[in-house]
Amino acid sequence: MNQDYIIPNEWSILEEGFDAKMVKSSESLFSIGNGAMGQRANFEEKYTGETFQGSYIAGVYYPDKTRVGWWKNGYPEYFAKVLNAPSWIGINVKINEEDLDLHTCKSVSKFKRELNMKEGWLARSFEAVLQNDIKIKVDTKRFLSLELDEVGAIEYNVTPINGDCKVTFSPYLDAGITNEDTNWDDQFWDVLEVTQNNQQSYIEAKTMKTNFHTCTFMESRLFINDNEVITGCNNNKTTNFTACHYQQEIKKNETYTIHKFGGYVVDRNHKKDELVAAAKDILDKAVSFGFEAMLETQKNSWAEIWNMSDITIDGDVKAQQGIRFNIFQLNQTYLGTDISLNIGPKGFTGEKYGGSTYWDTEAYCIPFYMATKDQSVARTLLEYRYNHLEKAIENAAKLGFKNGAALYPMVTMNGEECHNEWEITFEEIHRNGAIAFAIFNYYRFTDDYSYIPEKGLEVLIGIARFWHQRVNFSTDKNKYVMLGVTGPNEYENNINNNWYTNYIAKWCLEYTLKNIEIVKVDHISDYIRIKEKTNFTDEELASFKDVADNMYFPYSEKHDVYLQQDGFLDKELITVADLDKSQRPINQKWSWDRILRSPYIKQADVLQGFYMFENDFSTEELERHFDFYEPFTVHESSLSPCVHSIQAAKLNRMDQAYEFYLRTSRLDLDDYNHEVEEGLHITSMAGTWMSIVEGFGGMRVLNNTLSFSPKIPNQWDSYSFKVNFRNQVITVKVSKKGTHFELDGKNEVKILVNGEITTISPNNLQTA
Repeated sequence: MNQDYIIPNEWSILEEGFDAKMVKSSESLFSIGNGAMGQRANFEEKYTGETFQGSYIAGVYYPDKTRVGWWKNGYPEYFAKVLNAPSWIGINVKINEEDLDLHTCKSVSKFKRELNMKEGWLARSFEAVLQNDIKIKVDTKRFLSLELDEVGAIEYNVTPINGDCKVTFSPYLDAGITNEDTNWDDQFWDVLEVTQNNQQSYIEAKTMKTNFHTCTFMESRLFINDNEVITGCNNNKTTNFTACHYQQEIKKNETYTIHKFGGYVVDRNHKKDELVAAAKDILDKAVSFGFEAMLETQKNSWAEIWNMSDITIDGDVKAQQGIRFNIFQLNQTYLGTDISLNIGPKGFTGEKYGGSTYWDTEAYCIPFYMATKDQSVARTLLEYRYNHLEKAIENAAKLGFKNGAALYPMVTMNGEECHNEWEITFEEIHRNGAIAFAIFNYYRFTDDYSYIPEKGLEVLIGIARFWHQRVNFSTDKNKYVMLGVTGPNEYENNINNNWYTNYIAKWCLEYTLKNIEIVKVDHISDYIRIKEKTNFTDEELASFKDVADNMYFPYSEKHDVYLQQDGFLDKELITVADLDKSQRPINQKWSWDRILRSPYIKQADVLQGFYMFENDFSTEELERHFDFYEPFTVHESSLSPCVHSIQAAKLNRMDQAYEFYLRTSRLDLDDYNHEVEEGLHITSMAGTWMSIVEGFGGMRVLNNTLSFSPKIPNQWDSYSFKVNFRNQVITVKVSKKGTHFELDGKNEVKILVNGEITTISPNNLQTA
């Protein structure tokens, strides 16, 4: 834990007291989004202190030219950047012609910020004394509409406290913005036109290179003591900026209010030459509804989301706040309504990682969306990869692979690889396995096999071809080996025979062969189509089997464990417990050379394999490997604590499981990794959900049956969650007295509870 200023609360993220040093952290933590756009929690009014301004539009990016010290053949030409979009939230405020700026005020008191997760809005209030000695009270509230996802709304109230004064609101649009994250300081936006039409303003702009056309828009309404003021505005504009100025004499204790509606329309959803018309249409709808009616709709939309996805924890407010924060941010980032979108590691909260798609989606996010929404949302995420299959084949071909071998990108916006680190782009190839595993995981949970013959088998064949070509046959070992890779532990690069990579490659080959046989028997027309399209042969399939049957796995007889890679035991095996705390985190304190030669593990690696393929190993084997590898793990990846929490719970080490759960659930709230100001760790938040449902709840699918092995941390009185299993919703409530199940569905369901078959019937409470 590196910060502790967020006030524990079951449904809200709360901050009290203004501290300029925490502004950038809070801008991340209080971020809002609606799946189509998002923004950091920047102040609406002017702020001249340290800040990280950020507004983002889903799917809009820039191909920033790769910057490396020495160009290597095969490097991606660009590193995709999520773009800081033209800002619509700004409202400059003047009090007797002096700017309201919390950085320059004489004093700021009663400062409070709230992100209400239950209802989906962000509020802020404070009292301030300006340099001209006018004291005012400010209350703001804003949200990004889930119902009308191209628009957001702001309510901004100013109340003079110690005298009458002249208040000026200047809502504006600003396209003169830059990215924090840029390789060459390129200009990302080309402003095409700035227009004003009475109360409405528009900025039409397009991205350089990618040519996404957007229109940023706004319209405002003014009120004094809740009574609307019909007034004109003084407009001004430049080549990339437009503002409206509303000025009123406000008496002491009167409240002057502006309702500002704004947002984006994009040519991904509208015709390029109709963007202003589309913006006008959405503004007309928003203004006609009004702020309060839109807010009520927002509350109802979030109530529907929470009804299915909420996890309750009784007796531990910090744990409760943590899980709801994670679930809230996941739903702000991705709702499954657009097949061309995916889940960026920072979502709409920052620019690090380019806002792109990583293997995190398949390994961590799909289980959350599969169980908390209609299964079509998870299928949409699978189809995203199918739609990029040809690009994956092109990516592999650039590296010399042939015959339809597919290497899915480590980082992508459109299917092309766009990561500029050699050891990641070329060596962290295990991501291919996660994409195949997601297909298996989807079928295992939903029982919807149709995706595999329709689309998934083509993906599996492309991935299998890659693994078949990527191995070498070692005459010394008389086995197939995998050289020059990086496993999930990115603190080892260019190593040979990473156990996890070899294991998932073997599994992919076997799973592909298995499904070819199933499709051949049960879906003959799809089989014929796929065979003609991919041109696989019996000889090729036999060679897949040969590689799978003869894959090499490094193993230590001395320690009786699989080795993370061939040379792991050559390292100086000093555990994390014996590492000076002043050296942590090592990725911020050590040279890369020192890290690579150390035994320290960034995140689960061998244990990632034991998590994904746990049915292949006994509990005793898991315990032995957990005891060997966890002491060397520094957990400096956000993806690490959740896997360890799940495995510690399986081993009945509940104190350790709880500790890891707190770390994953409050990773950002408590800033464990000294980096929250850069943005939140969105994709790992799905791992927090897994820590409870799969860890403490012990949920699995065993032999086509939903299974639970419930446990409860000592710190909790009870907890509950819902899962949508094969279109029937099961509520699970675990307490120290036992576990209760309730079914919302039409047909009874047989489940396993601690290995025993239990039947649950619709609308009947079943105790186990």
